[in-house]
Amino acid sequence: MLKKISCTLLICISILSCQNDKKQDPFEISYNRIGNLTNITKVSQLDSIYINDSIVKMSENDKFLDVANTIEIYEKGGAKLLSLEPREENNPESSIESIQIIDPRYKTISGLSANGIFKDIKDNYTITKITNTLSAAVIFVDSIQASITIDKKELSSELKFNTDKKIEASQIPDSANIKHFIINWERN
Repeated sequence: MLKKISCTLLICISILSCQNDKKQDPFEISYNRIGNLTNITKVSQLDSIYINDSIVKMSENDKFLDVANTIEIYEKGGAKLLSLEPREENNPESSIESIQIIDPRYKTISGLSANGIFKDIKDNYTITKITNTLSAAVIFVDSIQASITIDKKELSSELKFNTDKKIEASQIPDSANIKHFIINWERN
């Protein structure tokens, strides 16, 4: 009997240790997580998270460009990965408020990426709302905390030049390319 209990206990410990060894995919987008970034990550932690990449923090001199609070993450090879907006400007203890996904390797479990098309959204997510702006349709997907823009150039002429008209998902072509893919995290 003691042998059976010991054997069962050993199997349980082995299974649990294997699950703990599962490494986080550095390009997976899920609720409150983008690779190794989470909704509680502080600006001061970015150097250790992106130790093999380059971090560019826009300075106060860049305010006229409206990017003073932006932190850009680049791969060592020069490819831009992400553009981050901290919740509070010039505060290293601030958490991240929004992340623009630039690199198409960042994907959700269903394969949605910055290089995706509207069909990827429509087939895999519940669209919470669509907002009609001057130059884009902004699609909100609460399950992944995303706002995704589709350029109005991809829409019919009746929608391109009218911001008053409500845009329905059925009016967006499946082949419409994603222009911007942004994750917006709520306050912790």
